[in-house]
Amino acid sequence: MNTFEFATAGRILFGAGSVQQLGSIAAAYGTRALLVTGGSPQRAQPVAALLEAAGVTVTVYSVPHEPTVPLAREAVALARQVNAQLVIGFGGGAALDAGKAIAALTTNQGDPLDYLEVIGRGQALSEPPLPYIAVPTTAGTGAEVTRNAVLASLEHRVKVSLRSPLMLPRVALIDPALAVSVPPDVTASTGMDALTQTVEPFVTPAANPMTDAFARDGIARAARSLRRAYAHGDDLSARADMALAALMGGLALANARLGAVHGFAAPIGGMFDAPHGAICAALLAPVMQMNVQALRARDPQHPALARYAEVAQLVTGRADASPEDGADWVAALASDLAIPPLSAYGITSDHFDEIAHKAAQASSMKGNPIVLTHEELVSILAAAT
Repeated sequence: MNTFEFATAGRILFGAGSVQQLGSIAAAYGTRALLVTGGSPQRAQPVAALLEAAGVTVTVYSVPHEPTVPLAREAVALARQVNAQLVIGFGGGAALDAGKAIAALTTNQGDPLDYLEVIGRGQALSEPPLPYIAVPTTAGTGAEVTRNAVLASLEHRVKVSLRSPLMLPRVALIDPALAVSVPPDVTASTGMDALTQTVEPFVTPAANPMTDAFARDGIARAARSLRRAYAHGDDLSARADMALAALMGGLALANARLGAVHGFAAPIGGMFDAPHGAICAALLAPVMQMNVQALRARDPQHPALARYAEVAQLVTGRADASPEDGADWVAALASDLAIPPLSAYGITSDHFDEIAHKAAQASSMKGNPIVLTHEELVSILAAAT
């Protein structure tokens, strides 16, 4: 067994109604907060009221799309202008990642490109970030317990991470009741992202016994509850299962690795106006199919094949399910959830070579259980488009 470490948010609170504790929690870190929200800041008004009632002055910053490098620069300038003592992310993965990046960059001088992977200098943070509290309103990315923030660079047409152990949130507050109003299409794409982020850390060579435990639990919860949350958004039990699946995925990926799905998601998200969850949703089954095919052809004794079989058994409930059965089950789930193909975002075969070349260089691709050839990467894109 390889040595491993496990790190997560300083404190995790989970439960329906737990958002009511946000005011007292935030007040322990300061009296001036930057509240980072999604594209509908009015949804955060009750949260702002909780904070104000606890004596915390709130400045709201809205993130209308997935965060970019220029957005991070603008938000950091605002945080410094108002002398923010803490940052609170309230929303989906975009708002949570933006808040995490803002908290880190506010206390560290220079430009975001000084710290970004792949396209930047990749420097380590020299100062601890502002205290950061993450409050997810969708069940997808698990960003409330991860140590990175993904930013898109329009100039480079790619999405890359700002990453540091210092970026783990001080508090992750997960209230599944916040997701009840999430529409079905967003429930579908974010839920498929949560499933992806439990499967990929489970089959990566970097998996360890602790991440395995979280991944297994998350896979089982998503398998039994995603369809239900999609069809019956007010089903709090299903919403709680999906919130836990997202949390488990975040705990797993932050302490293991991801794989080809997220390797593709980085360049696609930078090149096209496509939500991260929707990209992952379209790619999960084709990536699983290709990984199994490549493993059987080139490394039939690889332990990832047994892990893909276990994934299949978890999602189908059948003890005799094969790795291929698991990929087929995920493909059927994507169909039932009306997941759009990548072509819905303007991706055509003309883009495949560029996407495949960029994906091969993405940090997440290094966690895939087998190195895929350029032709195999292109085949995955064709199947997802």
